[in-house]
Amino acid sequence: MYRKRREYLGALHEQRAARAVLTERLRIARELHDSVAHSIGIITVLSGAAARVVQTRPEQTRQALTGIETTSRETLLELQRMLGALRRAEPDDAMPGAASLAPAGSLADVPQLAERTADAGVRVHVAWRGERRPLPSEIELSAFRIIQESVTNVVRHSGARTCRVAVGYEPEGVTIEVVDDGDDGLGGPGRPRHSTAPCGSGFGLLGMRERVSLLSGQFSAGRRPEGGFRVTARLPA
Repeated sequence: MYRKRREYLGALHEQRAARAVLTERLRIARELHDSVAHSIGIITVLSGAAARVVQTRPEQTRQALTGIETTSRETLLELQRMLGALRRAEPDDAMPGAASLAPAGSLADVPQLAERTADAGVRVHVAWRGERRPLPSEIELSAFRIIQESVTNVVRHSGARTCRVAVGYEPEGVTIEVVDDGDDGLGGPGRPRHSTAPCGSGFGLLGMRERVSLLSGQFSAGRRPEGGFRVTARLPA
C-alpha cells in the first residue's frame, strides 16, 4: 500500500514538473519572439532602406546604418540577459519563473519603441489616457510586448507609414489599442498580409492572445472595415 502511494506521488510529481517545464518553455518562446523578432524586423527594414539609397543619399544611409548598429547592440544585450538567466537556473527549478527572466520592458519604454520604429520608416503616434501609474510588473511587461509586437507587424506586413497607439489607464486595469490604416487594408505591394494563422506573423498574434489569456484579460485583432488592422487588449490590474 505504501509503495503504491509512493509510486502515485512520484508520477504526480513528474506530471507537474513536465507541465511546469512546458509552461516555462512557452514563456521563454514568447519573450524571444516578441523581443528579437521586433529587432530583426527593424534591422531588415533599415538595411533595405540603406541599400536603396547608398549611392544617392549618403546621409540617409549613415542614419540607417546607425539605427542598425543601435538595434543590434540592444538585441545582443537582450539575448545575453536571457541566456544568462537560463544558465543560472538549476535543473530542479523547473517552475514558472525559475529562470528569472526579469521584465525587460514596460509602458515607460513605449516612447523609445516609437522612436526606433520611426527610424524604420513608420511613425508611431502615442496617446495616453487616464492617470498614469505603476502597474504590476507582469502587466507592464505584457502591455509593452503587445504594443511592440503590434508595431512590428505594422512595420513588416501592413505597408502603412503611420500607426496609432492608445494606452488607457482605468481604475481596474489598462487598455491598449494599436491601429494602422495600411495601404488598402490588405498590405502594400509585395508585402504579406496580417495573418491569424499559427505561422509567419501569426505566432505574434498567438503569443499576444496567450499573454492576455494568462492574465485573465480580453484581446481582439483583425482587419478594419475601413482598411488597415486593429489590435486591442484589456489587462486587469
